[in-house]
Amino acid sequence: MILYNKEPVNLGHFPDGTLLIKQQKSDETNHEILWRFENNEEVVALYFLTKHLKEKGVKNIRLRMPYIPNARQDRVKKEEDVFTLKYFCDLVNELEFSSVMVLDPHSYVSEALLDRLVVETPKRFVGQVLQRLGNDVLLFFPDEGAMKRYASMFDRPYVFGMKTRDWSTGEIKGLEVVGQTELIPESRILIVDDICSRGGTFYFSAKALKKLGAKEVYLYISHCENSILEGKLLKGDELERIFTTDSIFTETHERVEVIPYE
Repeated sequence: MILYNKEPVNLGHFPDGTLLIKQQKSDETNHEILWRFENNEEVVALYFLTKHLKEKGVKNIRLRMPYIPNARQDRVKKEEDVFTLKYFCDLVNELEFSSVMVLDPHSYVSEALLDRLVVETPKRFVGQVLQRLGNDVLLFFPDEGAMKRYASMFDRPYVFGMKTRDWSTGEIKGLEVVGQTELIPESRILIVDDICSRGGTFYFSAKALKKLGAKEVYLYISHCENSILEGKLLKGDELERIFTTDSIFTETHERVEVIPYE
């Protein structure tokens, strides 16, 4: 979904399937595009809309893009791999936004590739969740990377995970919990991370925490892909509830609570 100065941009189509976009220039002094990614067609729409506004004399346009499309393709390992993240960032940079605000980016590579970047941490969203759950909640970070990103944001005890993988397939085989593990029995725990696809990491995390005596396990993720509904994370009783923003999640589930990105 693309909004220009808080108004939805209607993406119509010609009979051949190409985009039909009608958007008047706003009289406001500040110009902002908010893009909550839903599909690749919106990449083209963003390009067309921004070029249109600039040709109409709009000079300073802010882009708020909580989720960075192609963020998972942040490296190339083989000659045939297409570095889609780099080329996407090249396209955004070409549009010369006055600033590009993103939420909790998945990779430091994407941060390096985007010009005039403003990074928003997930602190305010996690803070809302902690306010709901109470002050006795213990934090859990699924790996060392997440622990280094988030631990200093919150003045509360935490534990973190060490994954074991089958490196031939990348499949997660298990997870060891380390840190202040003596705090886990009978505790309520909030797992915090940036992105979730089918939720394998969080499934193993919740199982490990429950095995160590956790009473309740919750999950906050900044960017939740709709594919979470296809995994086993929501099919069992390992998690009480999942909290996420609406940066990319467009489905509904009784155990998924969406926090609006505004």
